[in-house]
Amino acid sequence: MATTRRTRFSRRIPDHVTDELVEVLQDSETYKFNNLFERVYENLKEKNAVSGGEEMLRLRAYEKLQNLVTRGLVLKDGKTYKGLDGIEQASSAYAAAQQS
Repeated sequence: MATTRRTRFSRRIPDHVTDELVEVLQDSETYKFNNLFERVYENLKEKNAVSGGEEMLRLRAYEKLQNLVTRGLVLKDGKTYKGLDGIEQASSAYAAAQQS
């Protein structure tokens, strides 16, 4: 049996964008992407965790949101998004707790 190699890159630092998406989507509201991004962007600015400019951050947030949809943690209905039960599994704090 051949051994398989992991080709995925593993981030060792907390992912602030995903953490903010999880934090905002944990409440039971439904968001359009622009409204969701504005909340995430404001939260990141308050924490001084914004880098690379707003447009680059918008692209990163959209990519991370689509990953959450693919993983089944966020429901996409047309152009609206809603966090589902278990979305906290995507946060860095949850991953750190699982490792220890």
